Amino acid sequence: MQDALLDVRHISKRFGGVQALRDVSLTLRRGEIHCLVGENGSGKSTLIKVIAGVCRPDEGEILVDGRGVGHLRPIDAVREGIQVIYQDLSLFPNLTVAENLAINTLIEHGCRWVTPGRIGRVASEAIARLGIKIDLHREVAELSVAERQLIAIARALLQDARLIIMDEPTTALTRREIDSLFRIIRTLQARGISTLFVSHKLTEVLEIGERITVLRNGGKVAEGDTSDFDYGSLVHHMTGREMCRTRGGPGQPGPPLLRVRALCRRDAFDDVSFDLRRGEVLGIAGLLGSGRTELAMSLFGLTPADGGTTEIDGEIVRLSNVHDAMARKVAYIPEDRLTEGLFLEQSIERNMSAADLGSFTRWGGWLDLGRMRQAVGKGMATLGIAAPSTASPVQSLSGGNQQKVVLAKWLMGRAGILILNGPTVGVDVGAKAEIHGKLMELARKGMGIIVISDDLAELACLCRRVLVMHRGRIVDELPMAEANEGSLAARLSDLE
Repeated sequence: MQDALLDVRHISKRFGGVQALRDVSLTLRRGEIHCLVGENGSGKSTLIKVIAGVCRPDEGEILVDGRGVGHLRPIDAVREGIQVIYQDLSLFPNLTVAENLAINTLIEHGCRWVTPGRIGRVASEAIARLGIKIDLHREVAELSVAERQLIAIARALLQDARLIIMDEPTTALTRREIDSLFRIIRTLQARGISTLFVSHKLTEVLEIGERITVLRNGGKVAEGDTSDFDYGSLVHHMTGREMCRTRGGPGQPGPPLLRVRALCRRDAFDDVSFDLRRGEVLGIAGLLGSGRTELAMSLFGLTPADGGTTEIDGEIVRLSNVHDAMARKVAYIPEDRLTEGLFLEQSIERNMSAADLGSFTRWGGWLDLGRMRQAVGKGMATLGIAAPSTASPVQSLSGGNQQKVVLAKWLMGRAGILILNGPTVGVDVGAKAEIHGKLMELARKGMGIIVISDDLAELACLCRRVLVMHRGRIVDELPMAEANEGSLAARLSDLE
């Protein structure tokens, strides 16, 4: 192809007995925004490493500007103008913005003596190229995730990048920050710089991409202009399954299970009132600082409310701590499962049974380990948790399987009210579909479910109603039968 910047042809790569890539070809044009999507384990990361020179393919070839480059080393990829911005951004948190921006250039030029003046000149050139304003003397640890993204992009431009590969760049960004990042990507495009945008957020892929390549099980299964795809077709290509979109639970919900009236907590939320019915999936949306997470934590007893009333099954209850909430069969799945929802070094068995150890305790305080393993094994099978055994450490699992372990823990505890904060953050689309399916199944069985999410497509897919929070108050209620993802996005945009 005449305007091709990068041409990856028939790449295959095996790690031991695992075929990570199988005959994958990908062409990136100059100034193109190309999106790469696929489930965890589809081969995305391996392909990125091949292009970046980190990983040598077993078969295939790579061409830059129509010229074969043989086996790329990382330094060769950089010299060809290929830069990768990984999800962790690879910045030094204890160094200043200027030092992070200048370090690669100074090393490349073999500088043995470094002065603040030289660091400042290099850093100033970097932010000038990107057209941003930022304090060069601040430590990177003090910056927001969005600001760190800008530093990583600016540093890549200093290396004369012609292709920037962004690996899951929006994972921790707000909608406003995502919009800002997209503006920068389009600015780079106008200057002839190509972007390979790797993400599992399909709505963003459809918004920013010009062309899309889909990987599944190490092979390319689809490629074309973005206009050739929609959300459902992408899910189908990635998973081999059709997407199920059922809103708010099947049929009509039952009587109120949870009643919240005038609930408040100082400096967090105020005068919050709503009902959650049996068999209903209720959504809560809001911008950063809206009070939605604080409300969830209060309903789980982590940060008790200062005023107002909470009723469960018609009885006024006081949720002063987590034990009170668990006694009332209230469960909470936090957004950060790694630090708040799991014991990473412990086994699946110990994690899943943690919320209901009393059910496995025999006379004298001894645990019935046989019965526990049997129950955990059944729970793993029900949720499709892929692991060699119940003794496998949770940290060895994929993000989707880790999230299923958190969910299974509360299901073993026989929760009646389930509150999920970001239920599929960092989870690939296949695991997301499985988690959504399980939530709908739980709703059919009469559980009341509250879903808090930044993923508007997720809320539109799952929820019968969505409450909109702003500055600690519920300011709107959208029945999703009459609304959609677009109207929800417009309502949140009005609050910015």
